[in-house]
Amino acid sequence: MALPLLEYAPKSQNQRVSGYDVGNDDQPRVFSTDNLLSSADMGNLIEAAYRQIFFHAFASDRETFLESQLRNGQITVRDFIRGLLLSNTFKKSFYDLNNNYRFVEQCVQRVLGRDVYNEREKIAWSIVVATKGIRGFVDQLLDSEEYLSSFGYSTVPFQRRRNLPGRSEGELPFNIKSPRYEGYTRAKLGFPQIIWQTEVRRYIPQDKKPKAGDPANFLALAQSLGPIGNNPQRLSPFNVDIEKDVPYRQIAGVR
Repeated sequence: MALPLLEYAPKSQNQRVSGYDVGNDDQPRVFSTDNLLSSADMGNLIEAAYRQIFFHAFASDRETFLESQLRNGQITVRDFIRGLLLSNTFKKSFYDLNNNYRFVEQCVQRVLGRDVYNEREKIAWSIVVATKGIRGFVDQLLDSEEYLSSFGYSTVPFQRRRNLPGRSEGELPFNIKSPRYEGYTRAKLGFPQIIWQTEVRRYIPQDKKPKAGDPANFLALAQSLGPIGNNPQRLSPFNVDIEKDVPYRQIAGVR
């Protein structure tokens, strides 16, 4: 018998605040099959779904069979989102490289378009992942009242109310705030580490580097040559006999 979803108290977030928004360039573009006018619009909708779930899909990551079904009207946008969440690409890129808590956070952001409310919500959904598996978790997430009331069957999920009127900056996008690799996984994969260097190095573009025969190379050539010459003599002034060592100058005609 599967455990029921634990109750968790929602906290105040932007998407829970109702208001009248005037459309502008900062508002997210809504992709829905309800207002498609051409086949190009369907292509834009599919690309938006890939950006929302995968952030970026290479040619090998694309689900061509699901795309064909969506274009022919055999499945809805909600079914297409379900197929992307259950694909091998999403499993290898998100589920296999994160623990259940972070995996839940990633899915809630991408599917419900909001941040998790608290740690209790992470625990509640992680229990669903542990008891029902990924498929049961995705089905329950897409069947939730919040998803159906926000996006329904024909709209691609998006980050809800990221920008609010009267505020200069909106919330960070989920792909920037919550990258798919956490710190532990980045260390295992050998991601570049920040190493402090005492020597300051300057980058010179290839087209601005001095070529052979350029006078700018003379300084480096001169510095590469070692100093040539005799070492200076070290004499003490007390050992100098001025009367003998300093020659006497005679004036012409005077003896």
